[in-house]
Amino acid sequence: MAKVIGFEISSQEPEKAVAFYRKVFGWEFADPDWEYWPVVSESGTMKTSLTGGISKGPSDFPHGTRIQIEVESIDETLALAQQYGAMIVRDKMEFGSFFLAYLVDPTGIGLGLIEKRNVAGR
Repeated sequence: MAKVIGFEISSQEPEKAVAFYRKVFGWEFADPDWEYWPVVSESGTMKTSLTGGISKGPSDFPHGTRIQIEVESIDETLALAQQYGAMIVRDKMEFGSFFLAYLVDPTGIGLGLIEKRNVAGR
């Protein structure tokens, strides 16, 4: 089976998208090259097996790829995301071993948030 190994978030406002993901999720970005801002960690690579970044997409192409981002607290992340201009599409929903919510970032990109449930079933 094929597995996800990367992502690219396409936006007509990549600088705004970079600022949003930096402020809400703590992502760091390398300097842009060809209007592509790669996500990096302190050591120069992402802290996950996925790699990716934000690019300025063409104006006639559907923007964005919905990705799922695991967070410690969906409630806290949704509040912070709204503070930085996101629109909540679906509030926190419960699915057995995890919670899920959907939002649209300030540049119009849709994404999902995943919060794993602890053993006690939070």
